[in-house]
Amino acid sequence: MNKPAEHCAHKSVDVIQQRLTDYACELTYDALTPQAIHAAKVRVIDTLGALVGGFFGESCQIARSFAAQFPCPSGATVIGTRTKTTPDVAAFVNGTTARDGEINDVYYWPGSGGGHPSDLLAPVLAAAEHAGASGREFITGVVLAYEVYLRIADASKLAGFDTTNYACLGGAVAAGKLLGLSRDQLSHCISIAAISNNALGQARTGYLSTWKAAAAGEAGRAAVSAALLARCGMQGPHLPFEGKEGWCDHVAGKRFSLDTMGGGGTPFKISDTIIKVRATCASTISSALAAEKIAPLKDVADVNRVTVELYAKAKSSRGTGEHHWNPDNRYTADHSIPYVVAATLMDGTVSHRSFDDAHLWNPELRSLLKKIELVENPEFTAAHERLPVEHRTRVTVVTSSGERLVGETGGDKGELSEQRSDAWIEDKFRGFTEDYLGAKRVKSILDRLWHLEVIGNVAEIPVAFALD
Repeated sequence: MNKPAEHCAHKSVDVIQQRLTDYACELTYDALTPQAIHAAKVRVIDTLGALVGGFFGESCQIARSFAAQFPCPSGATVIGTRTKTTPDVAAFVNGTTARDGEINDVYYWPGSGGGHPSDLLAPVLAAAEHAGASGREFITGVVLAYEVYLRIADASKLAGFDTTNYACLGGAVAAGKLLGLSRDQLSHCISIAAISNNALGQARTGYLSTWKAAAAGEAGRAAVSAALLARCGMQGPHLPFEGKEGWCDHVAGKRFSLDTMGGGGTPFKISDTIIKVRATCASTISSALAAEKIAPLKDVADVNRVTVELYAKAKSSRGTGEHHWNPDNRYTADHSIPYVVAATLMDGTVSHRSFDDAHLWNPELRSLLKKIELVENPEFTAAHERLPVEHRTRVTVVTSSGERLVGETGGDKGELSEQRSDAWIEDKFRGFTEDYLGAKRVKSILDRLWHLEVIGNVAEIPVAFALD
């Protein structure tokens, strides 16, 4: 009689799956550095502020309507309301809402797959709330999720696949740990997440839809679902990363290892993500910052041409294709460098209001769009592909009289990836929350979030953000 496959003596081991399982099981709060703990708090504050800022977005309202069909008093909170739904659906709604406003953190490292690591926060918080986790356990889960996301992103590029796949993996590892999975269960959780949830990059290509934000939420839902399934005894496929039909060969496109992980003297990666300074796609921000230096223009009609010199990745991803000069909704517009530059030159800056219908269909803005040309600057590309990364961009406006106006950013002219002070983080948070929650509540929330490590049960966090 054959032995069950689970106990087969010759069953091969997936080294990546085992590495992630062992790392997650062994990581403790006491192993975290003060820098990593502080970085986790900053990103929790930043992401929750982004969530409130995006609460009334179209994709978010749809997501809440979906969640209303699955009430679950013992689950997790739909943040911004007093409603509870299942933990995985809460991760979907909250992840979608935090992502909608395009103001949550972003990651770029030469050779890395990049993306938005803060997409992890919603599934980690949903799992932590459902489990009644402490602030220290939650912080550990956040650092763990970021570490998994960023190390895998550094080791791979997802040709044709969306970077939310990294968030699904990192979120699943952290959710499994917070839900108290055994080592075997966590290993299965990782496998389920890796094999079953590989989103395609088409979600962020060409003309965009409301799914652009929801893709982040879906990654969070899948992460928590994988953990819940594994807790119930579901087994994941064998060799999820290194099998012949596994994640490495077919999603990452190559074999890789995770030899280096944070802890034991190795810095945690969470501090390497960029806190956004404008509510628009990360690859458009340097163009906006450069345009701000010569904006607002006195007479948009007097513009003869606008040249945007920038690094190759920004041009190829956010400045190539007819849709970038003719966006038909806010989701396409905030991923368009020509649109962001035009809006900035007209208004002096770019914000979430830059993508409303009044701006989107403004005849003057549409006319200005046609005068914008994007040109790769090899020097800027080189600066973007080495460490420390520089996001250099130059915007030159030539008027009908021949006057030249030049704005430049990046490197020593103001680098968007520079570290932000705690005071700056608080001001950004207040800007998105005070109109809805009031200054007194916001002050109290900030005090609790800066002292996450003393909270006994993180379930108190989501309910503090109820808007009603």
